[in-house]
Amino acid sequence: MKIKEIILKAEAEHRCRFSCEMLPPLKGDGTEGVFAAVDNIIDYDPAWIDITFHREVSFERINADGVRECHSLRRRPGTVGISAAIHARYGVEVVPHLICGGLSRYDIEDALIDMDFLGLHNVLALRGDKSPAEERFVPHLQGHACAADLVRQIMDMNRGIFVDGQVDNCRQTDFSAGVAGYPETHADALSPEDDIRNLKKKVDAGAEYIITQLFFDNGCYFDFCRRCREAGIDVPIVAGIKPLSTVKHLEILPSVFGTRLPDALVGEVQRYADDPAAVRQIGTEWSIAQCRELKEAGVPVLHLYTMSRTDQISDILKALF
Repeated sequence: MKIKEIILKAEAEHRCRFSCEMLPPLKGDGTEGVFAAVDNIIDYDPAWIDITFHREVSFERINADGVRECHSLRRRPGTVGISAAIHARYGVEVVPHLICGGLSRYDIEDALIDMDFLGLHNVLALRGDKSPAEERFVPHLQGHACAADLVRQIMDMNRGIFVDGQVDNCRQTDFSAGVAGYPETHADALSPEDDIRNLKKKVDAGAEYIITQLFFDNGCYFDFCRRCREAGIDVPIVAGIKPLSTVKHLEILPSVFGTRLPDALVGEVQRYADDPAAVRQIGTEWSIAQCRELKEAGVPVLHLYTMSRTDQISDILKALF
């Protein structure tokens, strides 16, 4: 089923559902860790599971002859493969991420063809992060600079238009694309208004739903939805939630994701900074309270960022569902 259809069905039934985001295994690992993470949440009936896509990491080393060599590797390959494995094992809808960063249009086309062959017809289209070696995001020479262009390529394939042009008498794909939204504004946006304009470009290109970046103040989400509707963005907006679980998150979450942590949450975590179990419980209770308010407001799907660690997530789901 298409993700938009799942969301609209939940709205029609006045029911709130949840989805989860997980990581593919580290290079060299098998499926056991990911399957164990899914096992923790599958009985709560997830609407779908997202699998992230990780771009390459570049590094240098000196070979045996003393020559400096440049290499790149992907620490978490296998997004499409693990997505298909989860779909086959659990029967749940799975949404592979696809990014612009580090990929050519031909790479993207090949990945989409693999997804189509494997029966994966939902995709989350993202620009992706800059490479650690870059000061700012730099697109592949044969790739896309923004997610709107990636969405257009996906929609073109649905019309039988490939990178090299039209393919006669081809079997057309039927992909549904979602995109990311930023309640507290994307780091590269010139302004909140510019960020909303860029989001509308993604929707106008064919995106059917939006999943927000994580936030800890529901007021940010409600204001974001209002601004989207005023700008003519009328697709469903799924709320992205990540539970705080360690003291380190007080620094990591704002710096990496650009989200503001409410003073009340920060104060409670700092008060129990020497007690990891208490900090985790504070984060769990905060997320439960967030989700309850969002459910009461009629939000049809809560998207939980798990980092493939679902013990805390299952505690939240137990309280909500």
